[in-house]
Amino acid sequence: MVAAEVVCLFTAGNHKTVLLLVNGEEVSRALKVSIMEEMANQKVATHKHVVTLLNCIRRDSNVKSDNVFLTEMLSDSEKKNFNDKKAELKSRFGDKCNRFHGFNIMQSNFSEAYIQDACSVFKTIERTEGTQLAALLSLLNAYVPDSYLLESQCLDMIKRPNMSLEGMLENLSHLIITIQQDGSEAKVRMAHPMIAQCCTELLAEAGVTRSDTAKEFLRCLCRGEVPPFLAAFVKIMLTKRRPKQKAKGTEENPINRTEKKEESDLFSRLILHIHTKEADDSECASVLEMATDTFDQNPFFPQALARFYCLKLKDYDKAETWANEAKKRDPQNSFVADTLGHVHKHRLKNLRQYAKPEDILNLAIKAFKAFEEEERLAEQQLESNVKKDGNIHVSNVFNSRGLFGYLQVCNLVFDLLVSQNQTWRDVLTKKESLNSVLGSLGDSSLIRFSDLMNKLRDEVEKKCAFFDRYLTYSKPSIEEDDPEYISRETSACYWKYVGDSTSSPSEKGADLIQKLKLKHADTTTGVLACLDRECPESDLKEITTLWEDTRLHKDPDTAEVNNIFAHIMLRNMSATLPPDCKHLTAFKQKLHPIPTAKPEPYMLALLLHWPTDPGDTCNLDLSTLINHAQQLYKQAYAKHLRARYLRPLFFIGKGQGLDRIVHRNVLEGRQLETMQFLQQSDEKIFQTPWVKKHLLKVRGEIQEYKLFVTVNGKKIEVAVNLQNSLWKNRKVCFYLGFTIEGPVAFAINTETAEQKEKLPERDTSKQQPPYSLKFGACCSEMDARDLTELDPEVNRVDDVQTYSLQSDAGNYECRVSGLRWVCKEKVSFKYRFLSWEDHMKSPCDGYTPAGPLMDITVTTGVIEEVHLPHSVSVDQNSTFSGEFAVLHVDASDVLEKVPKVTSSHIKFLQPTFPPKGVLIRKMEGIPFYQDVLIHKTSKEFLTLEVHVVPRGSAQQEVEGKQKSCGSMLILKQSLDKSMRIGDPLALTTDQADAIIQPSDQEFGYESLSFEVFIRNADSDFALRLGSGENTVWTGTIHKGDYQN
Repeated sequence: MVAAEVVCLFTAGNHKTVLLLVNGEEVSRALKVSIMEEMANQKVATHKHVVTLLNCIRRDSNVKSDNVFLTEMLSDSEKKNFNDKKAELKSRFGDKCNRFHGFNIMQSNFSEAYIQDACSVFKTIERTEGTQLAALLSLLNAYVPDSYLLESQCLDMIKRPNMSLEGMLENLSHLIITIQQDGSEAKVRMAHPMIAQCCTELLAEAGVTRSDTAKEFLRCLCRGEVPPFLAAFVKIMLTKRRPKQKAKGTEENPINRTEKKEESDLFSRLILHIHTKEADDSECASVLEMATDTFDQNPFFPQALARFYCLKLKDYDKAETWANEAKKRDPQNSFVADTLGHVHKHRLKNLRQYAKPEDILNLAIKAFKAFEEEERLAEQQLESNVKKDGNIHVSNVFNSRGLFGYLQVCNLVFDLLVSQNQTWRDVLTKKESLNSVLGSLGDSSLIRFSDLMNKLRDEVEKKCAFFDRYLTYSKPSIEEDDPEYISRETSACYWKYVGDSTSSPSEKGADLIQKLKLKHADTTTGVLACLDRECPESDLKEITTLWEDTRLHKDPDTAEVNNIFAHIMLRNMSATLPPDCKHLTAFKQKLHPIPTAKPEPYMLALLLHWPTDPGDTCNLDLSTLINHAQQLYKQAYAKHLRARYLRPLFFIGKGQGLDRIVHRNVLEGRQLETMQFLQQSDEKIFQTPWVKKHLLKVRGEIQEYKLFVTVNGKKIEVAVNLQNSLWKNRKVCFYLGFTIEGPVAFAINTETAEQKEKLPERDTSKQQPPYSLKFGACCSEMDARDLTELDPEVNRVDDVQTYSLQSDAGNYECRVSGLRWVCKEKVSFKYRFLSWEDHMKSPCDGYTPAGPLMDITVTTGVIEEVHLPHSVSVDQNSTFSGEFAVLHVDASDVLEKVPKVTSSHIKFLQPTFPPKGVLIRKMEGIPFYQDVLIHKTSKEFLTLEVHVVPRGSAQQEVEGKQKSCGSMLILKQSLDKSMRIGDPLALTTDQADAIIQPSDQEFGYESLSFEVFIRNADSDFALRLGSGENTVWTGTIHKGDYQN
């Protein structure tokens, strides 16, 4: 819905960028994808930015350098602006402006002293109906963002007719505001969240505790039928858990910046504050119990209560009671069912050291049953509609907590039993049956647990195999990894139960499979995860041999695939003398489709058959292979992975044979050198020299928001890593990775053609004047050597700047504008630059300026020829010369064909002189010459404005605007290469602490601007403009340039 509204606003607003406020980074990430999909569905094509997301996040969130953050700290210039605004408000409103708390808090730089002073009335206030309302509002606004009460709810608390809200609040009224919009009922809230927090704290110090206020809130405002909006606020206040705050003094690891999936606080902020500030856990339980009784259909209050009794009060009987109550209220919700399993798990974990095995196993059985029920519900939620909050939803996320909780209990059972008697190790790993060791265990009644002992190891093996696939093939999102404890505890459980067990000798090849299990490589996923587990080279060589031997005894197709994958792993760890892969040729010659129910063999076939060079032929239909891989992925894994980001497993490199298949671990291992990460959604790792040297660039084309490559003359659709790469139809190049679902394109860049014509070298014997403009290469009609260059006389009247020139007979060029003229007698003339902005309507629709719009006035003599400069790169092979036009500005604007196009100018014979300028039709692929203008602004720290502008009057406009802002021009140069519409353009620097916004843009019909901010600049530094892999300009900013 939101994505559709954004696209609707964008299209209805004539492609003007939409500004959207969102709450939370998860919402932001999902919304980006949704907007791209909606653009594709509506077939909206544009070269402009569609939406800017203004994202609200917690102040303790990890700051990512690629975003711009608005923090609770004003810069010096912001302080000045706020102070000026306050003086203005004071003159208009007098003392009333002292009550503008939202403004005043910002103007005071979020001063705690100001907030304390504003709330000081609470230090001496008596308890009245007004203070009671203020206390309830403060609590609500302090813990629930954007919360409010309706005015009618506030007045109901008074029970006095004809009493206004302001009259009831008396001297507290300035701390509370009322908002009414669109004729709806007025909403009441505190003037600012920081005021709400301060008032709540002051009330607590005065003896009005948070727990008392929370219970009063439930008593006064949640009687009878509670409005849905208020029920939602109460649910957030009492049950919503925030991600844990980063501990003070904790620094980010500069080597491993991978963002982990954040752990949440144990309880809501209000419950945590009652727990820490009131030091009475019974009050936390009392508040939650009251909410549980008040909202007698809601499962989340008893769920939170069960967790509190379990984790804080250690009262497992009550915890179990409330967990069962939560399940009763929402029996189909697997996430609610999760709590009961964890109650049993924690009770088991906190058993006394030498509890009886019978007690351990009885508790374990209860936990196992709870987690198995949760797993069943999780599977059911994926397959059917689920009722939630009165609405029907289809779950898109698989709840894996039941599977993981089961393995956690298995770990506890193993540790508790084996610590008492080592015989249990043999029973749990199925080396011995329980019946055969009852004598050693000393309790014959344990025989009733035989069924559990018989199935436990198999269940562990099955669930560990699930997490192998789950963690190897996917992760929560493109920017997050799963918590490390999941793989750590899962792996520990595997080694306890499976890694030291034996197999039945009756089955052929069973001894080989058991040896593979000891290496955790008895499945294809296990082999693919060898590098992630940092498997030693000796183990990997043994795994390769074991799968080769297994091929003779069991499932030869799977064994062959695993053997080849093991060989690929060996080469990716740079093994010494890796063995030859005997079955590679046989596998490549097999007819496909492969007889399998899993997608891994198809991924291998695609890796082996994908052509290295555009001219290579492929004996297989790659499109069919991709379709089979995608279908098998949907059948085998999509149900559990569909809401997660599929991790790339391999990339196509520049080598030959198996050596060209690069495992993702190799790229991630480069992070120690490059400080870039495969996990980041900006794909910066693909800009590193190592990647460019070792990975293969693949060419393709984007058409209608889809990416295609052509193999054997057939177009094949390829998925993309970043959906926003498909914003425009164009030819592209990219790196090809492979997930378990198939090929995926990474680091998509517009393919830029090499320059076909080198510009002639300048005659450096002549000193060039500063800031001269040059347009393109020299034309054959008028060789540069035949021209006399003249400097104009510059005059300024008000804001209008004119350039005057005079010459004898001959051929001339103006050093400032690039204008050329031919005369047979002495002439004098002047010109000025006009703005294109007022003339880019009809008849200029569909055209873009290709040079300056000039108003030329001849004062003496006759000009035989005039050559207007253009900024388009034209040579003898260009096919777009016929797309030029010239605009004549007279009584009405007239668009005409151009008489003669040269490589740098448009030639006019016996010209007339109404204002005129060169345009060209908007088309993809037209190359333009550009200049770089760098201005130093007057801001406190070094801030440079870098403008990439078409050669022409646009430069004059930019320079005029910058000068009016007090900025100083410190560099003006030309790009080394022309740029085509749609080419990417990125600005980088060797200054480590520099911030560049934006870091990259797309070259379009208008000027581009970058801002370079350096807080502590004190040396020379370099700037580079790059388009894809090509450098189009480099320049050095000297210390003297910006300090003088």
